[in-house]
Amino acid sequence: MITYTRTKSIIELKQILELQSKNLPNDLSSNEKKKEGFVTVQHTLDVLEKMHKVCPHTIAKFNNKVVGYAMSMTKDFAEEIDVLKPMFLEINNIISNENYIVMGQICVDKEHRKKGVFRSLYNFMKEEVAKDYKCIITEIDAENTRSLNAHKSVGFKHLKTYVSNKQNWVIVSLKC
Repeated sequence: MITYTRTKSIIELKQILELQSKNLPNDLSSNEKKKEGFVTVQHTLDVLEKMHKVCPHTIAKFNNKVVGYAMSMTKDFAEEIDVLKPMFLEINNIISNENYIVMGQICVDKEHRKKGVFRSLYNFMKEEVAKDYKCIITEIDAENTRSLNAHKSVGFKHLKTYVSNKQNWVIVSLKC
């Protein structure tokens, strides 16, 4: 049985990084990226732990192992990860005064895909952060059609498409 919770330990953070490393684009074929999706940013344990201390990440666990995650990132991390700096600028241009949380990355282990884990991660995250934030915002590589479709299916709405470093990004939002 899969359970949903928020991160509580370094072991869970390390398991997130392990799952992340299996889904980075450099380690996937073009066909895998198109069919399965991919994650863009490779986090360090230090940054992941700092993010956790401000707002714990949402995780799915099976047999005490992280099999899915949705990272939580507040505005405080706008300058922490270079590839995400343009996203925060774009978000601030769209909704500068709204209190939001950024879902910094979502990933489900291949063995647990198509079982509702993606949807359940967002449902749990939304429930957990609703008292503090009005919406969850994320950006998706425009070439990651699997992720775009998955986010649309759980209720995310398109806010903006923009270009950064010759790459198209789609910013989407889910009301809490």
